Amino acid sequence: MFARTLSAAVNGIRAVIVKVEVHLDIGMPTYTTVGLPDNAVRESRERVSAAVKNSGFLVPPKKITVNLAPASIKKEGSAFDLPIALGLLAATGQISTEKLSRYVFLGELSLDGILRPICGALPIAAELKNTKYDGLLVPSANAAEAAMVDSLPVRPLKTLREAVAFLNDELTIEPVMVNIDEIMSVSAKYWVDFSDVRGQENAKRALEVAAAGGHNILMMGPPGSGKTMLAKRLPTILPNLSLDEALETTKIYSVVGMLPANTPLLAIRPFRSPHHTVSDAGLIGGGQVPRPGEVSLAHKGVLFLDELPEFHKSVLEVLRQPMEDGEVTITRSKMSLTYPANFILVAAMNPCPCGFKGHPSRECRCSPMVVQKYLSHISGPLLDRVDIQIEVPPVEYEHLTSERGGEPSAAVRQRILEARQIQIERFLHIPKITVNADMGSRELRKYCKLNHDGGNLLKQAIDTMGLSARGYDRILKVSRTIADLDKSLEIKPGHIAEAIQYRNLDREFWA
Repeated sequence: MFARTLSAAVNGIRAVIVKVEVHLDIGMPTYTTVGLPDNAVRESRERVSAAVKNSGFLVPPKKITVNLAPASIKKEGSAFDLPIALGLLAATGQISTEKLSRYVFLGELSLDGILRPICGALPIAAELKNTKYDGLLVPSANAAEAAMVDSLPVRPLKTLREAVAFLNDELTIEPVMVNIDEIMSVSAKYWVDFSDVRGQENAKRALEVAAAGGHNILMMGPPGSGKTMLAKRLPTILPNLSLDEALETTKIYSVVGMLPANTPLLAIRPFRSPHHTVSDAGLIGGGQVPRPGEVSLAHKGVLFLDELPEFHKSVLEVLRQPMEDGEVTITRSKMSLTYPANFILVAAMNPCPCGFKGHPSRECRCSPMVVQKYLSHISGPLLDRVDIQIEVPPVEYEHLTSERGGEPSAAVRQRILEARQIQIERFLHIPKITVNADMGSRELRKYCKLNHDGGNLLKQAIDTMGLSARGYDRILKVSRTIADLDKSLEIKPGHIAEAIQYRNLDREFWA
């Protein structure tokens, strides 16, 4: 006796159709799963057997073999419970097989036959969008998430008995319908605002420039100066996620099972703030079966590294590749997976271990050697990849007690949207470049030409500050963004001067 059902396995943020083959033979009652299953798949034996029996069906005392094809792809998770159970019932003639080859099934079974949610429903649905199958059947908790994919009928299931009744034409299950525009508008709300920040006009301007051009930024200042507060409000001035960006970001959270309850689609930019004890694998991704790390969870959003020198140096060094490429590739002996990692890095740090070097009213007790050792945790190549470096001074009393709020996020975002639109039109026919921070050397030569005065000003700054070639490129990129905010086709000396100001830490702290 033999039956075949259809399921899917997640591979990175893509999916692969898996054929679940169930064969029953005469012999001692055994249950074997083959096809590179992980422990969760192997343990399906107990869940499936109990769920089938408690749903009122029969598990025959035969030799049962379950094959998950293709066998070359690692199968992980509990989503294969439902297709295995249906294959077992089909092989024993307890359900009709007419619909089995037309639908893809996903779902974890509890011992009483109730379906529990699974990880990766959205990437699987996206992969099925342009296939010949009639639709996808998933646990009710995953239905809205999977239904974010247009033109794919997604039917919700609560129990194994419902799945059997649907296959036997005893029950009609209508596809889930979602209003994506409504979900985007309801979910695209932030609970913080730029107007909450008192003072720090220079830092707010630097964050505006960073948001407009997609630039990485480092803030240095004493404890309590508002670095974390500023970083948390950066997503609120970034352009709203487009539907494609929202789907791509949601796929990553779906794969790792981190979608918030009752949130089928992430409509706001992610903000990730890992602790400084995070490991290489936690930041970049990894594991025996590779999983996305913090850099991928921050995709299309902000990765905030507070107390930057406290991170292990090896952890900071692995950031260099995703900062340049916008993606991270994790290679293991049996597989190689690529995850998107296009984020804005916001780093914050104290000027010294005690935090009060250069403070106007607090005394620093750190020796020059201690300060140098503290700063040496951050390598030059990493700093070269940070376009904007600014000091965040202590907030003055007058600003703290002022009842006048700052400029709201919506007003700042409007200026950024206008600057971003200029960049979209500029790079319309250039693949993989959407903002000024993505420009390569060819684009810099074409779009960042300087007049005589601007060239002399930049030459003087390089001679004085000892900037590297990459530092020179960063100033040009930031200057281009400042000019875009100013709606200027030409990069003027004033734009160059402001961009140079955002590299002052090169001279003051890293010399």
